[in-house]
Amino acid sequence: MKMFGILFLAIFSEVVATTSLKFSEGFTKLVPSVIVVVGYGLSFYLLSIALKVMPIGVAYAIWSGVGLILTVIAGMILFRETLDWARITGILFIVVGIILINVVSKSAAH
Repeated sequence: MKMFGILFLAIFSEVVATTSLKFSEGFTKLVPSVIVVVGYGLSFYLLSIALKVMPIGVAYAIWSGVGLILTVIAGMILFRETLDWARITGILFIVVGIILINVVSKSAAH
């Protein structure tokens, strides 16, 4: 359970870094650019800790899938990005994939 907390912090760091990447305007703004570097560094460090006890496929699926969903939400809130049927369908496929990997797959228990 503790590893899922560390993984969530890795995801949160990645979402903050990705959002800051948009604010950095091609690394031309200092503060968002620093947040990008620190956020991605922290995210990968925390992910590496989670990988000590979690299967790489499971951890990466959760990290990338949840990160994508949270980044889409951040885009909607911060940048007024909209969702069309294709984006919604894609997000649903990702959620279903994460559930399949974590609930149905026998490899998730290892």
